[in-house]
Amino acid sequence: MNVFDDWSERAERLVRTLVDKGKVSSPEWQAAVRAVPRHVFVPVFHERRGGAWEVVDQTQDRWLELVYSNTALVTLLGEAVPISSSSEPGLMTRMLEALDVRDGDRVLEIGTGTGYNAALLAHRLGDANVFSVEVEPELVSAARRRLAGLGYHPVLAEHNGAGGLPEHAPYDRIIATCAVPMIPWEWVEQTGDGGLIIADVKPHVFAGNLVVLRRKGKRAQGRFAPGWVDFMDLRRPGTAEPHRHPQRDLAQARRRTTGLLTERPWEESTLWFLAHFRFPPGVRFGYAMDPGTGGPGAVFLSTSDGSWCEVSTTVDNGVRQVREGGPVSLWRIIEETTDLWHQLGKPGWERFGLTVEEGAQWAWLDTPDGALRWVIGARR
Repeated sequence: MNVFDDWSERAERLVRTLVDKGKVSSPEWQAAVRAVPRHVFVPVFHERRGGAWEVVDQTQDRWLELVYSNTALVTLLGEAVPISSSSEPGLMTRMLEALDVRDGDRVLEIGTGTGYNAALLAHRLGDANVFSVEVEPELVSAARRRLAGLGYHPVLAEHNGAGGLPEHAPYDRIIATCAVPMIPWEWVEQTGDGGLIIADVKPHVFAGNLVVLRRKGKRAQGRFAPGWVDFMDLRRPGTAEPHRHPQRDLAQARRRTTGLLTERPWEESTLWFLAHFRFPPGVRFGYAMDPGTGGPGAVFLSTSDGSWCEVSTTVDNGVRQVREGGPVSLWRIIEETTDLWHQLGKPGWERFGLTVEEGAQWAWLDTPDGALRWVIGARR
């Protein structure tokens, strides 16, 4: 039997999985997943195994199994770092349902990638109502070829997604399959009044989430989605490399203890989000190397102004050791933000919202006009 002969059965199983997991409910989007062969769009992808990236293609038994699983697939690497992927199907259908489209709606997708999401949109809305932009020319060419081979002909453009696609505006919906540090005002301008924008807004690395905004007049406003998602960043020409960890003199470090026993604060996504409004620019985090074992050691935070801290992972008499240097006490920010987070009742994402106006945008808690709001700017 040809390796592709049972793809429709696999697609049907994928639909059942997504339904069971609560990732898709509408008959229209279920029909789109059944009808569009995902394997056409991911003939090759990369899987992380044993600390290295391994190519997976149709010569391997697990290729088709992974393609029709609820799994994100890395499709393009840049210097051993993923720069493009086919998103987890359950996340795609969750976002597509949140678009709340009606027949005849015009949709702009930011980030064509493989073209699979554009195919789902074209199946649901028709070619004439689907537009998609992608900054990588080879991805545009490959997606156009794969879509045409299945009889889909949406408008694809090689374009910096931050600028939208003004020549075909206005749109009823804009969906971004990439993370942005803030909503580009061009997206709001190109969305018709009453239209929706769905995007992963991350002012800082890991600090943010999917948000659904509705345009009303000269502003777009809405709430962050429950749960947490993480897309790859919107790729722009000439993007600067992240800063390196600063050199640190442990002998000269400021030393103290902390009663905060949270080892990985970045795993509490709303706490981490709040902390980043106080951090200096360019936060990096993880584990420092243990000089004795060569393995993971203390928790490590740094910022591009030269601030850094190391916090031991061992607890002694209810405290952990802190060593820090540079102009800002980064762990103190984590401690104080944790106190605030507890005072607010450990809010989930559904309590946070975002307001976007020309030249200004801010996050808020509970109500747009409440006392707690945080200005969002370009990623620092």
